[in-house]
Amino acid sequence: MPTVHYTDAEGAVREVKATAGDSVMETAVRNGVPGIVAECGGSLSCATCHVFVAEQDLADLAPMEDMEDEMLYGTAVDRQMNSRLSCQLPLREDQTLHVQTPETQV
Repeated sequence: MPTVHYTDAEGAVREVKATAGDSVMETAVRNGVPGIVAECGGSLSCATCHVFVAEQDLADLAPMEDMEDEMLYGTAVDRQMNSRLSCQLPLREDQTLHVQTPETQV
């Protein structure tokens, strides 16, 4: 079972057990994790599920596709090298991922 550690902008951490195949965004919304708005519901047409992925976890993710890269230029908080849209991060069985939410999504 995948696990996601969500850290908010103030440093509070929430560990959530996820379902393999679900995205980091779907897991956050389903579990009421604050900091991920997900206005478009995961259709890759907004940037309100922006997260910063922990450096040690970046290599474990699928490469970013062009559309996600483009959408990250529309985030409320400037993108960083470890920025991803959580709707584009499907979770694998036994995966552990650490993400931080920006101080705002809108």
